[in-house]
Amino acid sequence: MDPKAEPPILVIYAHPRPHLSRVNRPLASALEALPHVTVRDLYRSYTDYDIDVVAEQLALARAGTLVLQFPVQWYSMPALLKLWVDEVLESGWAYGPGGTALRGKSLLVVASTGGHADSYGPDGTHGHTIEEYMLPLAQTAVLCGMSWLPPLVLHDADQVDAQALADHIGRVSGVLSGAAGAAAS
Repeated sequence: MDPKAEPPILVIYAHPRPHLSRVNRPLASALEALPHVTVRDLYRSYTDYDIDVVAEQLALARAGTLVLQFPVQWYSMPALLKLWVDEVLESGWAYGPGGTALRGKSLLVVASTGGHADSYGPDGTHGHTIEEYMLPLAQTAVLCGMSWLPPLVLHDADQVDAQALADHIGRVSGVLSGAAGAAAS
């Protein structure tokens, strides 16, 4: 491997109903087209929920940045993504004694919600900020010795217009292009 080559970015895409996705499916397609980005579609790869932990760890070990892309469901991540986190980020590999495989890497959450941005906050319908709902993933990054990057969230995904979607895809693509460049320097 060329020592000057940019470390790849691994996107773990988890949408249980991608055929209904107005945001995540086109975003995943756009990210796949970026250099140094690999998108792994969990719901396409593991229809039986039998995750190949070794293959996932090998892919993650090669990456400099891990991106978790998903729609927020019941204030959390989809079930298969939670299983992926539970099984792939195992003790002795990702954290704990001997668990240094992720140390120094970055973790970025790219999520969408069905609710309006103002519904996330102390006075909103959901009573907490979206960042508060992301605390378990932020703590996972800390436990694994990773850098936690500010989440990129698109609210109101069910109603978003074409321009807002294009802007979001451009924003995420730009951040990932910058992450690849920063990791290489």
